[in-house]
Amino acid sequence: MTGTDEAQTIHVVDDDPSIRVALDGLFRSVGYTVRTFASATEFMASGCAQAAGCVILDVRLPGVSGLDFQVQLAEAGVQMPVILMTGHGDIPMSVRGMKAGAVDFLPKPFREQDMLDAVTTALARDARQRAERQGSQELRERYALLSPREREVMGFVAQGRMNKQIAWDLELSEITVKIHRGNAMRKMGARNLADFVKMAEAVKDIL
Repeated sequence: MTGTDEAQTIHVVDDDPSIRVALDGLFRSVGYTVRTFASATEFMASGCAQAAGCVILDVRLPGVSGLDFQVQLAEAGVQMPVILMTGHGDIPMSVRGMKAGAVDFLPKPFREQDMLDAVTTALARDARQRAERQGSQELRERYALLSPREREVMGFVAQGRMNKQIAWDLELSEITVKIHRGNAMRKMGARNLADFVKMAEAVKDIL
């Protein structure tokens, strides 16, 4: 199962049992899958850090704060979108959270609709990012199938060079260049030349 196929889960991290129960009930009432945790340590120990979905973090957690934990998640390569919430928020705190990539910063008590809207945005971001990562991985895997010569030809095609020019640069016959280009397009799954050029540009960005 790929990352884009996984069922998304909302992970609520808050040391207040009443908040965990309330959010669990709210999200389940609209059909979401939910897991709740009393601390950052409990969340990390669950093995959920690389799951599909989003994380809702209380800023004032026991041990590490929600803001510091948000940074730790990013440093650990956890890419789930984060929603921050707090009953003691201030402007510098919210600015710090948003600069670190939080989807939203909700003060307690929050409107249920505001929380649902934030979760909708977070899950959409998660799905988009997972699709992009999956696409990049598939592109790397296809590119790995190319021979060194096919990669050379692909690079020249991306520069807009014609078969005749590529043949001259590589000291090959034009028909040989056409064969390499055709093989490379087939292995990459390119539908046409324009698609092949886009793939070549994308490969440069991800390798």
